[in-house]
Amino acid sequence: MAVWALLPALVGLLWVGVLLAFAAPLAARWREPVLKHPVLIIESDDWGAGAVAQATALRRLAALLQGVRDAQGRSAVMTLGVVLEVPDGARIAASGCADYHALPLADARFDGVRQAMLEGMQAGVFAPQLHGQCHYWPAAVMAAAQTDGAVRSWLAAAEPAATEDLPSHLQSRWVDAASLPSRALPAAAVQAAVADEALAYRAVFGEAPQVAVATTFVWDDAVEAAWRAAGVEVIITPGRRATCRDATGKPACVDAAMLSGERSGAGQIYLVRDVYFEPALGHAAQRLAQGLRQRTRQGRACLVETHRFNFLRAAEASFAALDTALHQALQACPDLRFMTPLQLAHALGARDPGWVETRVLPRLRAWCARLDEIPRFRRIAQLSGLALPLRLLGRPA
Repeated sequence: MAVWALLPALVGLLWVGVLLAFAAPLAARWREPVLKHPVLIIESDDWGAGAVAQATALRRLAALLQGVRDAQGRSAVMTLGVVLEVPDGARIAASGCADYHALPLADARFDGVRQAMLEGMQAGVFAPQLHGQCHYWPAAVMAAAQTDGAVRSWLAAAEPAATEDLPSHLQSRWVDAASLPSRALPAAAVQAAVADEALAYRAVFGEAPQVAVATTFVWDDAVEAAWRAAGVEVIITPGRRATCRDATGKPACVDAAMLSGERSGAGQIYLVRDVYFEPALGHAAQRLAQGLRQRTRQGRACLVETHRFNFLRAAEASFAALDTALHQALQACPDLRFMTPLQLAHALGARDPGWVETRVLPRLRAWCARLDEIPRFRRIAQLSGLALPLRLLGRPA
């Protein structure tokens, strides 16, 4: 009888022990802001210098986005991760691949691409963000070209190059991946490169970049500090930071994890982009709505990653999938709101009461919905029985 009387106390102690063991990630998810409304942002990378066919794709995207409106009458928004140069293949070939030459987005050959971007911005459906001066570190690609014929041919191509055709590890701008594992770049070189690309960005868009997303999500503290000096206020992340490419070429050396609303060491606000929608890779339209529903339960914005190759290499299927996905999202969450990453970051940073929940019960439900993502917590919560009360707490009212 005494044992049975002690059992509730023992179970309670066990649960307290589990909560203490995971105190840091649990507390971080409690501090993370909870949104009052579903939010959807389509994040699309790699636009800018490159194929002139982008102009047609961008205008078609702008028309599609303007035809989809949220509960407040706001058009759907797509960010454009902008790349500001590609190799000038003719000049590089003329040098025998000895010297790197750039073909910038400001070149007259890209007038149509730039104009399409600016028209979409004026219509309120495009939000540009800095992806990089180029989608590679030029010296690393030049070094790789000395031993890799495919890279050499890519550099010397007569038409503007598609960076998607580079080996994946060479698409990382903020490491030297000429050989693997990659090596860190000197901080001074990073600072100078970011300053140059900020000037190039301003020349095209008339203002300093305020949002940045690292190519292939490989970057470090030196990049964040340089971005801050250039005016960047918001960093788009996948929820963790890789700082190198390992011996197999994969992003590695993860040194930080982050949640939306947290700040970098340099002071920028992090946003997490972790729903992936690439129709050209077979992703169905419902994938977007599923991601939106899950993020909404978690009190988070749904930032959806997609890339320009979908709308250039599998255009018809990708446009159809995006249109269907956006309408399914509105059906799944009728109170859906469209906004830009900068607007979202400002709302989170200021804990804007129009956007950020302050009531305890909605915050508690969102917090419970976030717990399964903590490594090993779900399994231990199930084994200890803690999962049951958490499930009851997280149940909608």
